[in-house]
Amino acid sequence: MHKMPRIWLDYCQFLVAQCKITRSRRTFDRALRALPVTQHPRIWPLYLRFARNLPLPETAIRVYRRYLKLSPENAEEYIDYLRSCSKLDEAAVRLAAVVNDESFVSKEGKSNYQLWHELCDLISQNPDKVNSLNVGAIIRGGLTRFTDQLGKLWCSLADYYIRSGHFEKVFDSYAQFEESMIAAKMETTSEMGKDEEDLELRLARFEQLIARRPLLLNSVLLRQNPHNVHEWHKRVKLYEGKPRQIINTYTEAVQTVDPMKATGKPSSLWVSFAKFYEENEQLDDARTIFEKATKVNYKQVDDLAGVWCEYGEMELRHENYEQALRILRKATAIPSKKAEYFDVSEPVQNRVYKSLKVWSMLADLEESMGTFQSTKAVYDRIIDLRIATPQIIINYAMFLEEHNYFEESFKAYERGIALFRWPNVYDIWNTYLTKFIDRYGGKKLERARDLFEQALDGCPAKFAKTIYLLYAKLEEEFGLARHAMAVYERATQAVDNTERHHMFNIYIKRAAEIYGVTYTRAIYQKAIEVLPDEHSRDMCLRFADMESKLGEIDRGRAIYSYCSQICDPRMTATFWQTWKEFEIRHGNEDTIREMLRIKRSVQATYNTQVNFMSSQMMKATTNATGTSKNAHTHTHTHTPLVSNDGTTLSSIRCFPYKRLINRLISYLAELAKQANPDEIDIDDEDEDGDEDQGPEGKLQHHWGGGGC
Repeated sequence: MHKMPRIWLDYCQFLVAQCKITRSRRTFDRALRALPVTQHPRIWPLYLRFARNLPLPETAIRVYRRYLKLSPENAEEYIDYLRSCSKLDEAAVRLAAVVNDESFVSKEGKSNYQLWHELCDLISQNPDKVNSLNVGAIIRGGLTRFTDQLGKLWCSLADYYIRSGHFEKVFDSYAQFEESMIAAKMETTSEMGKDEEDLELRLARFEQLIARRPLLLNSVLLRQNPHNVHEWHKRVKLYEGKPRQIINTYTEAVQTVDPMKATGKPSSLWVSFAKFYEENEQLDDARTIFEKATKVNYKQVDDLAGVWCEYGEMELRHENYEQALRILRKATAIPSKKAEYFDVSEPVQNRVYKSLKVWSMLADLEESMGTFQSTKAVYDRIIDLRIATPQIIINYAMFLEEHNYFEESFKAYERGIALFRWPNVYDIWNTYLTKFIDRYGGKKLERARDLFEQALDGCPAKFAKTIYLLYAKLEEEFGLARHAMAVYERATQAVDNTERHHMFNIYIKRAAEIYGVTYTRAIYQKAIEVLPDEHSRDMCLRFADMESKLGEIDRGRAIYSYCSQICDPRMTATFWQTWKEFEIRHGNEDTIREMLRIKRSVQATYNTQVNFMSSQMMKATTNATGTSKNAHTHTHTHTPLVSNDGTTLSSIRCFPYKRLINRLISYLAELAKQANPDEIDIDDEDEDGDEDQGPEGKLQHHWGGGGC
């Protein structure tokens, strides 16, 4: 019975009527496997009708692919179904295969050209859905194959490029079409001797096409985004030398561009429009454009402020100074409804009165052409609105100073200081203090000191150096020397770490000039204590050199001995060479031997530290590797690395500077009390002592490589 198609047909129709989709599909497949191929045409019509009614096109596509293996001549039916379910890529591929098959005979009576035409329409009208074919190559192949239908094929190619967004290729395709038509006309004209008017007409049209290319491209871009300000400016340039077209373009631009959607500054269109009239000496029309521009609701306040400023500058260019002042005063007039500068819910016309750009231009004009009182009122208004910048404050104070209102200028500085915080207030303070000293010098010393203390209160370390130097200069020239030294002392603590070394150098230089070089000993000792090792070495060398020049050889030797503890012989060979030269000039065989002993001791100390650190790091790495496997069951605590004798690594690397400095100071004081300072008392027992002991037995300490 399974070989009888009638039973299969009735069974399949029954299942289809029951809407049993999966069971029906499997039954159709069983029927095709059971029946011979000669009887399949009786099953396929019902199977295809069932597949077309399914809600899933993918199932029907798979059924049709199997069907076309048996009946490839029915490809048009499959193509129509693909179009109906929007599977255009597959439809284009099948249609291209049909067109390329010369043996294919259409059941609908279509010629090969008609099928080609359908293919061109399909792929040109749906460029974003057809991805499996080279559309350009297919259509250009048709241009060589169907020479009598060039116009239609060129239009299809252009339509494809338009829909794809390749507008430059649209123009190229059209230009190639015109070239091919001109070539054909020239050939027929030369052969048949016909009238050349048509050829000349086509040549003129082609030349016009080439000349209009930039304008056409600009039109395409503006159709894509009519709010593109830059493209409107380019369009105006394309009409250069054609005033009527320029005016029409500007008019269309300002009417089309929405300021809220614009790309670029829409105010630039209004300004350029007004400048065009200005260049053609039509000032009344330019003023009309500017007046209209000030009423446009721009997205940003800065756009409207720019329009007002350009309006005023136009009047200045034509020497209408009073008119320019009136325009800017009108722009800065307080509206009936005040609004915050960044309140986007309010129109820009209600917020432009807080635009610093307009106020700055008005202040410049008032300084140049207004009165003193009007200019002062403008600056006061800027400060009252709290829109001033440090430069505005400085300009205001300089303006008052030029008119000999010195106290008023100082009040302006103080008002600016109240408006700003550090670091913005730095320039105001710097200018204020400089001007105050230049004006009063030492006449109002206490007031100047109060100003400096006020400036330094809360001053960041980055900006403190300049103010401290001004303060110290004031004390040196008009105050007391000890006050100047106190200022320098404070400066060495307050400035940034990167400038501390330079500050100490200035301090030492000024102290030596005022009090003499002996006064600098305490400064050197303080610098050596607080500066990092790199700068501390430099200070030690200078300190020792100064002591040796003063004849204090033992002091110099003690300083070298102290500094040696932070000088690795492998890294600081210059220091050891300097010490060696010092001992050659001022020492003897014993002092040189002691210097070499200290050098070996320091070298051993550094080697010990390096070896100890390496072993501890390896040990820590090993412990971490061994315990990482049990990390989920153990809690790790961080402990300092400890040597065998209980000394932590941090204690080896860090040395208490203050204790060492105090010992050094006491040692130098004892040397100063000796009757014969050049006598060196070396105890024999010290030579057998610990290698870490100092050369005089006074500075005994354990020191790692570098201070804390």
